[in-house]
Amino acid sequence: MSANGTLERREVVTAFLRHGGKILLVRRSGKVGSYPGCWSAISGYLEDPTPLAQARREIGEETGLSAEDIRLVNRGAPLEIPAPELGCCWVVHPFLFDIADPRRIMLDWENTELRWVEPGALADYRTVPKLLEAFEAVATRPVV
Repeated sequence: MSANGTLERREVVTAFLRHGGKILLVRRSGKVGSYPGCWSAISGYLEDPTPLAQARREIGEETGLSAEDIRLVNRGAPLEIPAPELGCCWVVHPFLFDIADPRRIMLDWENTELRWVEPGALADYRTVPKLLEAFEAVATRPVV
């Protein structure tokens, strides 16, 4: 929380990977700073000049997929997700990518498990806050 009592804004990207109509969920490891053990899409703090560049970098780091392995389908408007328990408000930049070959995915230390799920099943998982809403922001017709 800032000195004036407002929640600190923390910009992050969330990249959903899709193959055969299913969405990749990853379980966050105990080594990450927030929401360990929760299911998520590929995500990370915004450090690159643009959210899209950051999303592509996070996909590479967390899955080993290259730029040639992914195709941007859609990007959604940023979502503000207050997290007063962490003293911040997440500003989530959601993206949707299609991938050709899920067998190429190799998780790094940030995630311990992966599952391919039907989009309608996202609500059945204990996820990071508002993951379903972030997915819905990119699941509509392509805006890219």
